[in-house]
Amino acid sequence: MAEHKQGSMNIEEQEKTFDGFIKFVTYGAALSIGVLLFMAIFNS
Repeated sequence: MAEHKQGSMNIEEQEKTFDGFIKFVTYGAALSIGVLLFMAIFNS
C-alpha cells in the first residue's frame, strides 16, 4: 500500500477553483445588496 505524505499533493487546480468560487460569491452578494438598496431607495 502506498504511503501518503501530507502536503505532497498538487492542489493548484483546487486553489484556482476555490478562488473563482469566492469571487463569484462576493460579486453575487454585492450585486444582491445593490439591488436591494436600489429597490429600497426608489420604492414609491
